[in-house]
Amino acid sequence: MVKYKDYYNTLGVARQATEKEIKTAYRKLARQFHPDANPGNKDAEEKFKEITEAYEVLKDADKRKKYDMLGSNWKAGSDFHPPPDMGGFTFDFGGLGDMGRGSAFSDFFEVLFGAPFGGGPMGAGRGARAGAPARGQDQEADIELSVEELARGTTRTLQISAPGVKQKTLEVKIPAGVRGGSKVRVPGEGGLSIGSGNRGDLYLKVKLKSHPYYQVEGDNLVTEVRVSPSQAVLGGEATVQTLDGPVKIVIPAGSQPDRLLRLRGRGLPRIKQEERGDHLVRVKLVIPKEVNSEQKQLYEQLAKLERDLESASAG
Repeated sequence: MVKYKDYYNTLGVARQATEKEIKTAYRKLARQFHPDANPGNKDAEEKFKEITEAYEVLKDADKRKKYDMLGSNWKAGSDFHPPPDMGGFTFDFGGLGDMGRGSAFSDFFEVLFGAPFGGGPMGAGRGARAGAPARGQDQEADIELSVEELARGTTRTLQISAPGVKQKTLEVKIPAGVRGGSKVRVPGEGGLSIGSGNRGDLYLKVKLKSHPYYQVEGDNLVTEVRVSPSQAVLGGEATVQTLDGPVKIVIPAGSQPDRLLRLRGRGLPRIKQEERGDHLVRVKLVIPKEVNSEQKQLYEQLAKLERDLESASAG
């Protein structure tokens, strides 16, 4: 029989714990039991393996859902029997043989999820070859970029550290064309493995800084151009700041508020492509709060003319 693993108990969190609570609990325990912080301590190494396995399941929505489907069986005792209603999931309790020896994860994990990580987030385990050293866990960190850095790319200097390891300085090249929410992979700079395995990868999740001028909509940039009532009616020219410098645009006569004018190919680049998005310019009508006597007189004449036209149309 396969020994049941209570992953919630391993991390010391409730079964209703949020993703953030699970992550916080894991980081605290990982710092405490990491092999580098406990050299030669086999108990700490085993504990680190247990909390890593628990976190691998509970941090992943699909794995956690599958694990939670055990339902009341999680209290059934020390031996794990799959419930009869695990629709859509297959368990193979036979033929485990020596597969468990030297693996980063338990037989319980393998029974529930299969041979792990032929290239997944935790790296090569038994899915690569029996007895192969475990790959370290992938890690994530946030990186905040400006619109200009999305467009041109940049290089960032990062300080990274792991429990019991000194800080390390990295020069990371961010390619032009990344977007907010995308991830930049830094190979081999993730978590340390147990034993002689390779480190995982570091993934930098891009967050977009707010910009006083540009808004990002997919590959396009959006800005505003302020026009007066007379410019909106008669048309004219205006200067717009783009990523390539100032550009003059034509304001067509009769432009309505929120009209979009398009500057093709002036938006954000796409990774490994020559094409760029567009720069969209939204017409913003600006009504003067105060006018001088001459302006007031002209507006009064215009208002009288509009009333006369309305009367003529009505008649």
